Amino acid sequence: MRKIFTFLMMAFALYGEAQNTNHERRNIEYLEYQVNKNYSDSLVAYKERLDSLQEALEALDDAGIADGRFYRLFAPLTFYHSPAKKALRLAQRNATDDGLEDEIDNTLLGVYLNRPDLVTNSETKLHSIGGVSNEIIIPIQQDVELVEKALPIEQELLADTAVEVLVTKPNFWKIKGDYFLQGLQTYISSNWYKGGESNYSILGSITMEANYDNQQKIKWDNKLEMKLGFLTSKSDSLHSFKANEDLIRLTSKLGLQATKRWYYTLQLLAYTQFTKGFKSNDYKIYSDFFSPFNLNISFGMDYKVEAWNKKLTGNIHLAPISYNFKYVGRRFFERDNKTWFPTRYGIDKEKHALHEFGPQYTIDLKWAIAENISYQTRMYGFTNLRRYEWEWENTFTFNFNKYISTKLFLYPRFDDSIARDEHHGYFQFKEFMSLGFSYNF
Repeated sequence: MRKIFTFLMMAFALYGEAQNTNHERRNIEYLEYQVNKNYSDSLVAYKERLDSLQEALEALDDAGIADGRFYRLFAPLTFYHSPAKKALRLAQRNATDDGLEDEIDNTLLGVYLNRPDLVTNSETKLHSIGGVSNEIIIPIQQDVELVEKALPIEQELLADTAVEVLVTKPNFWKIKGDYFLQGLQTYISSNWYKGGESNYSILGSITMEANYDNQQKIKWDNKLEMKLGFLTSKSDSLHSFKANEDLIRLTSKLGLQATKRWYYTLQLLAYTQFTKGFKSNDYKIYSDFFSPFNLNISFGMDYKVEAWNKKLTGNIHLAPISYNFKYVGRRFFERDNKTWFPTRYGIDKEKHALHEFGPQYTIDLKWAIAENISYQTRMYGFTNLRRYEWEWENTFTFNFNKYISTKLFLYPRFDDSIARDEHHGYFQFKEFMSLGFSYNF
């Protein structure tokens, strides 16, 4: 009897579990049906709204009116008050209500109810930061006046009219210059513990350049340098003043471009001085105008230097062959009327000129170190394979403003054609520093 009861209980339990499984299956099927139906209904509703919007838009296009109220559908999604007010109102829709405005509000309301997570702004927030425009119906139209179509010019009238054609010739010349006048005064009392002597000095310089460049591989650069400076000191009993800087130098270069920076160049270099050259308490005349006069003609290659964003500019001239001419036009007389010939310039006794051939190079660079500091250098070298002549001019310029500057000039030189000095050998050196007026253009 117990076994029968147990069997019946198990049968009822299995039947109940089967009934529950069937019920759950029916519930799942019903939920799937509802989800599909709601999704299809929402698609139909959105299609009807989009169709109505499209019809309204086509009607506006037919009328030639562009409506700006659609911005709410394409701008970042915002909760506007009008869709909620229209959905909650009790009164019926008036005939004067705007159908397009209602469709836009209904579309937004559907988004608000189904995807509230996409709404990031509100109309209240927009008003607090600057307001929102509710009525953008007709854009502003510009009243443009069209002119009448111009009549074509008659060909006969154009042919009879005299036309003056003005052709401007390009200027391939570039002119620039640099001028300065500077001086230095030193006072030392007679009882100064280190000794010394009061002196005055003045220095003037003019540098003019005229450079031609036709932008078709032809260049012709010309530079004229003129410097003259005087020094006076109480210890010199023979001369009231004497020159401490004296130079006239012309550099002319005709170049034919070979590559971007290299030029085949014919260079002419000529220099002399203005006045007589003396030494302190010495009556001898050591130099004069055209005594000496130096001329060097060379053919070689020029390299155009542009580096560091054009802060370093200039050129390097290398000539494997050059002709060097040195001339002393006058004889120098001593106090006892004995003739003193210019052998100190490497010229043979009883002669006035010297002709030489050999390689030569010239380096001329300018470096803008800072806004008010510049450095200019010129290095020259020539050899006839028996003697060597070398010069290196260095000028540091410190500009206080456009017109006031100070200059430091360092000038070492080597020439083994002259007599060897006991202290300096074949080396020579000159240095000065000045302050004064300067101008360039």
